[in-house]
Amino acid sequence: MTGKIRTTLFMFFAMLILMSMTACSQPVTVSAADSNTADQTVTVSKPLVAADNVVVETAVNGTLEAIYAQVNPSVVHIRIEQHQAANNNPIFQFPSLPGFPNLTPQQPDTTVRAEGSGFVWDMDGHIVTNNHVVANADKITVIFADDKTVDATLVGADPDSDLAVLSVDVDASELHPVQIADSTQLHVGDLAVAIGNPFGQEGTMTVGIISALGRLLPVDNSDTTAPRYNIPDIIQTDASINPGNSGGVLLNDQGEVVGVTSAIISPAGASAGIGFAIPSATVQQVVPALVSDGHYDHSYLGISGVTLTPDLAEAAGLSRDQLGVLVGEVVPNSPADAANLHGSDRQVEMDGEQVMVGGDVVTAVNGEPIHSMDDLITYLSRFGKVGDTITLTILRDGETQTVDVTLQARPRSDGSVAEETAVNPNQTNNHAWLGISGLTLNSDLAAAMNLDKDQSGVLIQQIEQGSPADKGSLHGSFKPSTINGQRVLLGGDIITAANGEAMQNTQDLQNAVAQAKPGDTLELTILRDGREQTISLTLGERQN
Repeated sequence: MTGKIRTTLFMFFAMLILMSMTACSQPVTVSAADSNTADQTVTVSKPLVAADNVVVETAVNGTLEAIYAQVNPSVVHIRIEQHQAANNNPIFQFPSLPGFPNLTPQQPDTTVRAEGSGFVWDMDGHIVTNNHVVANADKITVIFADDKTVDATLVGADPDSDLAVLSVDVDASELHPVQIADSTQLHVGDLAVAIGNPFGQEGTMTVGIISALGRLLPVDNSDTTAPRYNIPDIIQTDASINPGNSGGVLLNDQGEVVGVTSAIISPAGASAGIGFAIPSATVQQVVPALVSDGHYDHSYLGISGVTLTPDLAEAAGLSRDQLGVLVGEVVPNSPADAANLHGSDRQVEMDGEQVMVGGDVVTAVNGEPIHSMDDLITYLSRFGKVGDTITLTILRDGETQTVDVTLQARPRSDGSVAEETAVNPNQTNNHAWLGISGLTLNSDLAAAMNLDKDQSGVLIQQIEQGSPADKGSLHGSFKPSTINGQRVLLGGDIITAANGEAMQNTQDLQNAVAQAKPGDTLELTILRDGREQTISLTLGERQN
């Protein structure tokens, strides 16, 4: 692919416009129906036909053919199977009566089959697709463009960006990695080419344009109790996208990937000209982490907020032209809480409804103006890294202030929590230091370690070298496993109590260490290889 492609496409679309402009101005001589009336010259619509038009159209067709020939070998068809237990609907269950057989009919187990698309990421056999394509799959099959069919394993998944990575074991000749472009350089009106497997029709290419940029796509999550997030920077296209296209590629005029096709809006469940793709900028951030770690830690601020409108600004006692994000709530123990951001604490009536105002208004991040909640979400997605300290410019009580916030890994939309250090010294005054990262033990982790499903505690993931935990001979995890699509390490010590107090989760442990001082003795009750032990260690002070 060369720069000539873009020129050729421009000539083609320009010629279409020229044809529409000139079609109405071609004079044609016609004879009047009445023989007593002289011949007249009138203007009628007549298509402009020229040899040059045919040449340009042929060149464009050749360009699209070249894009397809280049990229289609990189696109794969994904089939999944998910086993579902028999339906235990109480409507079909009958009470058991003494002396009578069980009258409840036996419902057979079922297998749900679905399909989607994906593409080759690298020469190591990694395949990228949407998380929703492979989530909870019991079997994953990948079919290449030449009909080569192989089983795949899940390497990692990130529901919050709807991306997942699979691994296949095939000959290198089957692997044709895609080329990635910078989606931040896209413009509305640019050519958009989609290749995928709509309705199972392998290797289907559709063509359209970039219809809009910067859309938000809600993360698909059936758990109503879990945090709700949006995927920012979404690309909208009118290139036809249908069920089965999910996980496929959205290409630019050079045959480079600018997005991963993911969702549509349609009352009929098929293409209505409004399709969405995860931008390549997000893909390039998330996929390498999924390959190396099995998960991706999104940066987390810990607020809920709304875009400041003129009416809301006036209700909050601000100028109607004030722009920014009004902080509604601050999540407890979040980075925003640690930085002492203020949420809204008073109600006012606006348009007949009660709204909350009085919170901080975020107007900039690291000097970049923030005009809306979309701006804030997009900035954190593009530039925010876990552990980074950002500077927020805020309005508080009408006065401009700056606040430094250290970002953490945010809770995941599937209800699980990313690995987190048990103690963040920036949140305590005494900097007591244990030196581990851990996960809250849940029933799935407990089952994977052959423990009682009700077992609680903190599973140690990693131990910092030279830390009190290291000197106290605590054991970190070392056995990789995939649980519910998330790669975790198993085999480490499980902390069940500290100084006699039960540790139900990482927050309990964090609080226990936060209440201590460097030099204090911490007595930990742990489970190691299923046996309970007690270890005493002396907390240190982190040397920053």
